[in-house]
Amino acid sequence: MHLTKHPLALGALLSASTASAAPQGGFDYPTPVGTVPMMRFSCTQLVVDRIDPLVNPGSVPSPHLHQIVGGNSFTPSMDPLAHDLPSKSTCTTCTFSEDFSNYWTAVLFFRARNGTYKRVAQHQEEGLRGNGGITVYYIPNADSKQTVTAFKPGFRMLVGDASAKTPNAPRKVCHRCMPKSGDNRNINCGPPDTEELPSKHCVGGIRTVITFPTCWDGKNLDSPDHQSHVAYAEGATPYAVGPTAKCPDSHPVAIPQVMYEVRWQTQEFGPELWPEDGSQPFVWSTGDPKGYSNHGDYVFGWQGDALQRAMDARCDNNHCSVLKEQPVEEAEKCAVARHVEEDIDGWLTKLPGDVEVQY
Repeated sequence: MHLTKHPLALGALLSASTASAAPQGGFDYPTPVGTVPMMRFSCTQLVVDRIDPLVNPGSVPSPHLHQIVGGNSFTPSMDPLAHDLPSKSTCTTCTFSEDFSNYWTAVLFFRARNGTYKRVAQHQEEGLRGNGGITVYYIPNADSKQTVTAFKPGFRMLVGDASAKTPNAPRKVCHRCMPKSGDNRNINCGPPDTEELPSKHCVGGIRTVITFPTCWDGKNLDSPDHQSHVAYAEGATPYAVGPTAKCPDSHPVAIPQVMYEVRWQTQEFGPELWPEDGSQPFVWSTGDPKGYSNHGDYVFGWQGDALQRAMDARCDNNHCSVLKEQPVEEAEKCAVARHVEEDIDGWLTKLPGDVEVQY
């Protein structure tokens, strides 16, 4: 996502109802009321593995495959009372070297005419560099007079439902069929985004967006479903960006909005490889060919008060004067070994974990 002179966060392209002007990305100065600064940065691939310490802690393997970025202390078990990410990590795949959080999503596969599967590669968004992975956003309130409270150690949350077979509510996980370059129409799962996987060949690949809640109950660092301790604001427009509107009384604390963008290189699989009936050939690692089961997991791991400093400074894009940065070459050195030894890169007769596709 970009403007003419500078790469810019997707969400900073605001509608007239939420902003008077778009911020000029990449500068660290206070942002006036009516614009939304977006800390937007790359986190390159840490590992692609069949583990999930949030939903299936301790299970090796977990039911389906994930792609993970962030700090290298990522393990099958990350007990919030014992696993302190900043102290246990020695490196991170993210731009800001004080961010040892972990971020992960499901993985997209292509299904060929002969019924075999191939994992779809990823690439970073325009204006950013990195080996696949996720583009991560942290978004403060559009009103510079309103502060947000950074997450606490041990905080974690989940958006989406890996078992979903029908549209979710609220609509916060979506797909966009991308052109060869640029597409700044609407934001935050606004049209032309869909919950379903695109039905046509996308010359710029498929972009997925996952948008997390902006209100916290102020007490619980997690909940049994990893969702109930957070909520979306009341009265926010369907595609609002950042902590807008009013937090409900049950969840009174405004928190930064975390958002993921992932660019899947589906353009590498041309129409000549698609099923003869022209039906879309992509399927999530959950066995979902519709698109409803994609999901995002988040485990907070910023060092000290680094995230709070960045939100107070209203940092924009992938540079922030109050944070330490590392070159992408250093971030790409950070990696961990897979816990589950299985073929995930060749042409497969079944999805990893023998997951059945649910048509």
